[in-house]
Amino acid sequence: MATVFDTAKYILNKTGKLSTMKLQKLCYYAQAWSIAWTEKPLFDERIEAWVNGPVCPDLFREHKGKFMVSADEIVKGNADILLPDQKDTVDKVLEHYGSWAPYELREQTHSETPWQDARRGLKEDEIGNREITKDSMGMYYGSL
Repeated sequence: MATVFDTAKYILNKTGKLSTMKLQKLCYYAQAWSIAWTEKPLFDERIEAWVNGPVCPDLFREHKGKFMVSADEIVKGNADILLPDQKDTVDKVLEHYGSWAPYELREQTHSETPWQDARRGLKEDEIGNREITKDSMGMYYGSL
């Protein structure tokens, strides 16, 4: 199975350098839409509902302290690991969300049920590490 690092590397190979916030949101949407369309996750790593939207902590640790990141900075990733149908899913996510600004992606994720449910009971600016489950992504995005 591909990892979040493989997915991130593939995204960055396609887009060039991105803000870490945008990369995180694109990985989230790639995961969510993969689950909705194929009933299979792209990767196993956990995604959490942080203040600024969905974040994969494993990927965050890879780019911590950076505002922008390029493909060569995701040293754990190998874009060639993704299967053709997985690349197709990521490509469709990039076609739809790729031109969005990081803050627009943040606002979009904040308006959607998986992030909202995982943040329930937390204050707007309260740090939290609650998981956005694969089931919640599948149910929500699969119903759209």
